[in-house]
Amino acid sequence: MRARALWAVAPGRAEIRDEALPAPGPDQASVRAVVSGISRGTERLVLEGRVPRSQREAMRAPLMAGEFPFPVKYGYAAVGVVEAGPAGLLGRRVFCLHPHQDRFVAPASMCIPVPDAVPDRRAVLAANAETAVNILWDARPLVGERALVVGAGVVGLLAAALLGCVPGLDLAVCDRDPSRAGAAEALGLRFCPPEGAPDGRDLVVHASGNPDGLRLALSLAGFEGRIVEASWFGDREASLPLGEAFHARRLSLVSSQVGAVAPAMRGRRSHAERLALALRLLEDARFDALLGPATPFAELPAKLPGLLAAEAGGGCPVVLY
Repeated sequence: MRARALWAVAPGRAEIRDEALPAPGPDQASVRAVVSGISRGTERLVLEGRVPRSQREAMRAPLMAGEFPFPVKYGYAAVGVVEAGPAGLLGRRVFCLHPHQDRFVAPASMCIPVPDAVPDRRAVLAANAETAVNILWDARPLVGERALVVGAGVVGLLAAALLGCVPGLDLAVCDRDPSRAGAAEALGLRFCPPEGAPDGRDLVVHASGNPDGLRLALSLAGFEGRIVEASWFGDREASLPLGEAFHARRLSLVSSQVGAVAPAMRGRRSHAERLALALRLLEDARFDALLGPATPFAELPAKLPGLLAAEAGGGCPVVLY
């Protein structure tokens, strides 16, 4: 059997390559892709060849092929139907951390069934939702806290929506792009521009992907406030005002990265269990507000640079197979 896969081959350039698909082994599943999702921030760094040499091993997606910077087959948000494999998965819709590819073979343990109440397109948000779950495990929010999320992209809004479930939380979402207010409000979240963001926050989650956003997060944290850094800057340096009120306010800055289960749940939840939880949380139809434009797979090489552009609006781009 043959398959077609998207490969990043040079800065700003991708192509679809044909490849042979092996027969699945006893612990593997053969999946026909239906849709996949594009993670704008991470895949932009990959397509631009900006994964730092020191982070190339950490940045490897579970089932990617090739090597950074190029050529590399990347991606981690595929939804498809199992056509061959273990009886418990046969014919079922699954989510898998696989690159953009129309058919693929993957370990059965990595093919997580999609709940019946989650449509195909919404299911592509599972990887980002898993990141949001990990952010909350790192943040450990408390009832009644004053909280702020800086950055109203897909990950920021998913994290904010989960934070909004904590009773008594005084929560706002801040972004300099006013076009993101609609998605925030569709999730029942209070949106504000940077100049209108509340200060004295007990908890600030930074997810803007911009060092300016992290500096804003530090400035808005209250005494002994916690800042959870959920962005990743690739090869860019972030200059921070740690010599101003950082020490006087006894602030805590912690990174959150989905590659490892957060310490609060490590040893008690596996990666697969965390992903399954993320999929169950996506049964909420409000998350459709986070879905972006749909692009046929055959058109993806030509349209990918535009979909990943920093100024591109909308939510998570969806690839149709």
